[in-house]
Amino acid sequence: MTFLLTEDLETIRQTVRDFAREAIAPTVRQFDESQKFPAEILRRLGELGFLGVLIPEEYGGAGLGYTAYVAVIEELSRVDPSIGLSVAAHNSLCTNHVYTFGTPEQRRRYVVPLARGEAIGTWSLTEPTAGSDAGGTRTRAVQDGDYFVLNGSKTFATHGISADIAVVFAVTDPEAGKRGISAFILEKGMPGYRAGRKEDKLGMRASETAEVVMENCRVPREHLLGNRGEGFINAMQILDGGRISIAALAVGTAQGALDAALSYARERQQFGRAISTFQAIQWMLADMATEVEAARLLTYRAAHLKEAGARTTRESAMAKLFASEVSVRVAEKGIQIHGGYGYVKDYPAEKFWRDAKLCTIGEGTSEIQRLVIARELLGP
Repeated sequence: MTFLLTEDLETIRQTVRDFAREAIAPTVRQFDESQKFPAEILRRLGELGFLGVLIPEEYGGAGLGYTAYVAVIEELSRVDPSIGLSVAAHNSLCTNHVYTFGTPEQRRRYVVPLARGEAIGTWSLTEPTAGSDAGGTRTRAVQDGDYFVLNGSKTFATHGISADIAVVFAVTDPEAGKRGISAFILEKGMPGYRAGRKEDKLGMRASETAEVVMENCRVPREHLLGNRGEGFINAMQILDGGRISIAALAVGTAQGALDAALSYARERQQFGRAISTFQAIQWMLADMATEVEAARLLTYRAAHLKEAGARTTRESAMAKLFASEVSVRVAEKGIQIHGGYGYVKDYPAEKFWRDAKLCTIGEGTSEIQRLVIARELLGP
């Protein structure tokens, strides 16, 4: 594979970089402290085509592939990982799930507004008692004629409050285990469907995370997404791509932390000279840069394979595992380089550190990634 981006991809990268610096950078601290969901920024990203990166133009998308998608997420996260997370969840989880497994009518009705940024999406798999064990879903969907009646709740749903369209998983056949879980499309305002408590998070605070609750929610049968009983299987397929996006999020976060550390090291004076002239600082920066580049290569390799139509379960997990843990290490070294100033909010180092940790948890913890990789290596 080539390690150079095409001219078109470099143009996309530069477009996102310019937008992030001009429209996002001035608001980062404000949105972090207020935990305000940046709906206006998401709307503008939709106008640029970045909320439908993976979707063909006929369904309102930009018609680009995973390599371009990784570049978009990386550049947004380099400035504010919260925005990167929101764009990633909207693109690769909700929108991509409806596009990949939806009927032509579902694609027309839901994918088009999602890809254009006219609607915000959420993807609700996790439950209070079903996190890493997603197959332990307890939300029930009982068929009643031409409807399914859903009861249960989901947690840690990105855009759980603001979403217009939700992909929700529920048990339709209790005796079938994981093969008894189905996916449904829900819409804001549907009777019995509502947002629950918003989470007060450590990091990525501008990316809204909340519960979604179904109480005798009557969902028309045509809102069944994919085949009945294949929701869990489809979710795992979607996560292969989703983990690439979290790897990109981690790479961007790490790069942002490295950028901040480089800038500070050049400016900070101690003992009559810039601390960047001290070997101890230089070695930390060298290690940080090397790890970021290695994580980037793993991530782009997974994206390249995904774009080529290959199965990427192992490669996605490797990229997500390595990049997320690199992000935490790099962000922590960034704080060390800043010294006491790394511990205060006047500098970006502490926010990158808080934001980075989610990458090792969301869309499968590091421990789950290791299990996936081992399973792929060892076989059945």
